[in-house]
Amino acid sequence: MLNDMMQSLLPAIYPMLKTNFGLSFSQIGLLTLTFQVTASLLQPVVGIVTDKRPQPFSLCVGMAFTLTGLLLLAHAAHFATLLIAAAIVGMGSSIFHPDSSRVARLASGGQHGLAQSLFQVGGNVGSAAGPLLAAFIVLPRGQGSIGWFSIAALTAMVVLFQVGRWYSAHLAGRARKGHVEAPVINMPRGRVIGAITVLGMLVFSKYVYMASLSSYYTFYLIHKFGLSVQAAQLQLFLFLGAVAVGTIAGGPIGDRFGRKLVIWGSILGVLPFTLALPYANLTWTMVLAALIGLILASAFSAIVVYAQELVPGKVGMIAGLFFGFAFGMGGLGAAVLGEVADAKGIDFVYHLCSWLPALGLLTIFLPDIEGHRRKRA
Repeated sequence: MLNDMMQSLLPAIYPMLKTNFGLSFSQIGLLTLTFQVTASLLQPVVGIVTDKRPQPFSLCVGMAFTLTGLLLLAHAAHFATLLIAAAIVGMGSSIFHPDSSRVARLASGGQHGLAQSLFQVGGNVGSAAGPLLAAFIVLPRGQGSIGWFSIAALTAMVVLFQVGRWYSAHLAGRARKGHVEAPVINMPRGRVIGAITVLGMLVFSKYVYMASLSSYYTFYLIHKFGLSVQAAQLQLFLFLGAVAVGTIAGGPIGDRFGRKLVIWGSILGVLPFTLALPYANLTWTMVLAALIGLILASAFSAIVVYAQELVPGKVGMIAGLFFGFAFGMGGLGAAVLGEVADAKGIDFVYHLCSWLPALGLLTIFLPDIEGHRRKRA
């Protein structure tokens, strides 16, 4: 929650930065791309390294990067400094997510979907709180007030130090008992790679569409309905709150009824609402945005746990790959959509993105994992 709250401050203050620095939509997209790329490219590498050699206190180190980026963002005087600050905050995220996902799985008691959802909903609550805090703290008091959030970063470092101690004790206990081999999937390698590719396409559709809302929803509401910046920030908060509810629902539903069913219902099920959004009035725009956030968010925990079950024993790598790919697609999507918005207008962006959830049809190519699971002899 604390990590994602601090990271969500950057897109939440885009309207202020656009005014203060005279930024174009393309530059806004470049800011998002810089943050998302550094938050994505390192994650699989961190996951692979910590799968082989767990680093219990790397979580605390990642939060220190976020702290540094926030302080730099608070005092940035040029666009180049904003880009550097965004990159450092992104690096903190890339260090934090793979091992934190592993810790959530270790603490799950076997309810992996529920644990992944609880872990992610903490992030969603933080992401929803970021715009609210930006609206009532940063916007009235200016860019320098971002530095106040260093208190949250320091608090998170204290919490994560304690988590690192628990994680270290768990590793020591496992070493004393002897390592237990993970179950393996009796499935051809090509089929596994194909399934991971399909999951990647689903993440692409989800996060590029989510980028259209998280990065440009406030601009869309201001342009189309004449809302004030603060009122638009409140609407972004409601959308992100719905994302949090959807995230926590997806995991336990997947544990009980199967992750493939959740993936079907989430990605493809949101299509009627995304198609209707560009034609809605203000009231229905708020309703549809909340429904889209609720339904679309339920997929990601199911996708991550499904992929971890496809490739047992590689929890950190898979978490890093999918969190990293999600952030990367979000950043790339924001950059491309910024260019489109500059060229064609913000309304065109939502007409274009409304068809992305149709990629949910690819779920038909995902295999049934349960039928392929066996224990290693």
